[in-house]
Amino acid sequence: MGLTSRPPIPLNSLEAQISERGPGKGRQGRIRAMAISTTIDNPNLVPVTTRQESRSGLRGSDRYWALAFVAPYVAVFLAFVIYPVGYGLWLGSDPAAYLQLFADPVYPSALVNTLIYLAVAVNLKLFLALMLSGLFIRSGWRIKTLLVVFMLPWAVPGIPSFISIHWMLNSQWGLINNIIWELFQVDGPPWLDNSQLALSSVIYAHIWKWLPFWTLIFLAGRMAIPKELYEAAEVDGASRLDRFLHITFPLLGGLYLVCTLLSTIWALGDFNSVRFISGGGPALSTHVLATLGIRNAFELGNPRLGMATVLSALPLLIPLVILLMRQLRKGEVHI
Repeated sequence: MGLTSRPPIPLNSLEAQISERGPGKGRQGRIRAMAISTTIDNPNLVPVTTRQESRSGLRGSDRYWALAFVAPYVAVFLAFVIYPVGYGLWLGSDPAAYLQLFADPVYPSALVNTLIYLAVAVNLKLFLALMLSGLFIRSGWRIKTLLVVFMLPWAVPGIPSFISIHWMLNSQWGLINNIIWELFQVDGPPWLDNSQLALSSVIYAHIWKWLPFWTLIFLAGRMAIPKELYEAAEVDGASRLDRFLHITFPLLGGLYLVCTLLSTIWALGDFNSVRFISGGGPALSTHVLATLGIRNAFELGNPRLGMATVLSALPLLIPLVILLMRQLRKGEVHI
């Protein structure tokens, strides 16, 4: 806003007001009145803060204090993000490591297992989460109590849970096979001694662990949908399936897509499920890229081969990240 000049105040009126205050304050009042009238008569004398001064950064000691507060965060970021990523890329830049990796007979099976793991675990998990969120949105203390119990697998630590599942699936003295023997007097299947059953057990453990989390996400999304839409559809005679297909799923479509991309990125780097359920066995047949990279780097003592194994997932990871960022930038994740 610009400064607007006001009409000058007559000096005689100011002197008359000052003279009424007493004889001892006349000269001081005249000087003050002259200053007031001069400032008002000349608006250019009023100090104006320019736009350049208002945009000026920190000066003096404030700048040093700001640098002192920012320095620890920059140091941690450089030490624990930039350096590991840069060192890993340097280790994975050796072409000979990729030639050795592609000649490894375990690598093709690990790549196929990774694709199966992502396709089955992610899609089945999110589909079940979307369906279960419709159950838990209902009112009633029984539903709320069941929701609390349902959230326990996600709340407990993952590694002890996977180790417990591993011992439960043991074909000789595991809990599941013992129950099968007690009930049917037959031997249970070799859960961890068959490659297909072992990979299925790993997928089951992953779904069991992360299903409550994604159910909670979709439950929050359902709660954000206005109830008036369902009430209007019910008045029009729409069934529950129609309301789901024409109201719930279209409004949760953006959220479902983002959850799918994010869950795929997380599952691609999942190490604990395979490592502590099947251990990559039997005969290295259930390895995924994450566990195979750790095996090559630490068990075989070849860090360059292990990093090349992990970096071979970048052609799948980078498009997922790009799609996720574009989806978030569009602002389509809203109800």
